[in-house]
Amino acid sequence: MSPLLRHPAAGRQLQRITARDAGWSHVGFEVMRLAAGETFERDGDVHNELCLVIVEGFGVLEGGGLATGRTGRETPFDPTPDCLYLPPRTLFKVTAETTLELAICAAPATGRLPARIIAAGENAELVRGTGTNTRIVRNIMPEDAPGEQLLVVEVVTPGGHWSSYPPHKHDTASETETYLEESYYHRLRLGRGFAVQRVYTDDLSLDETLAVGDRDVVLVPRGYHPVGAPHGFDLYYLNVMAGPVRAWKFTMAPEHAHLPY
Repeated sequence: MSPLLRHPAAGRQLQRITARDAGWSHVGFEVMRLAAGETFERDGDVHNELCLVIVEGFGVLEGGGLATGRTGRETPFDPTPDCLYLPPRTLFKVTAETTLELAICAAPATGRLPARIIAAGENAELVRGTGTNTRIVRNIMPEDAPGEQLLVVEVVTPGGHWSSYPPHKHDTASETETYLEESYYHRLRLGRGFAVQRVYTDDLSLDETLAVGDRDVVLVPRGYHPVGAPHGFDLYYLNVMAGPVRAWKFTMAPEHAHLPY
């Protein structure tokens, strides 16, 4: 199996990607599955800022003296609920009212920003692309919102469409491009079937084409990384990006540069 593809584990912790485990320096990602009525507490990460996102289910997020109240959604394909941003060394608690799937997005931080609730109303749905490149984008932590390194976004790709397309990359530090590591957490509306993600560089020293299942994570250390959803299988993914400069500047694949992003 490709080192870029991580299948979910059985049990409570579905995914756990640390920067050390991924072989990079910035992005961490975890998914916890809680039963109805269950409480999950953690002291917080000493070195990382966090963004807590309920992917599926309903519950309450608490941390840094803040609480969301009941928040969540039936499925990942519904609009983004309230999320919670936490600086390093911040205790948090999640109380599940239903079976709940919690994503914990992480990146290095100094702690200069306070905890805050990212209200559902901040996560407006945007339609990006044209034709079979049309998809829905929800910016949870975009570059113009408070954060030290974290960039967090959700994308819904209808069956038969492409997203993260035309292919683009953000693996070089320059005036027109920022170095950003990225993880993709994939969910399929039917819970079965597959999507396709390719990760490749211009010289093809990295060239992986991955069949992605429900709750798989794909790591993008460098290169272009388009995603395709087969007909009949709507796809959701949660992206976490982070790097030395908190800005999303990318370069299009030369052969696709004539296409609108």
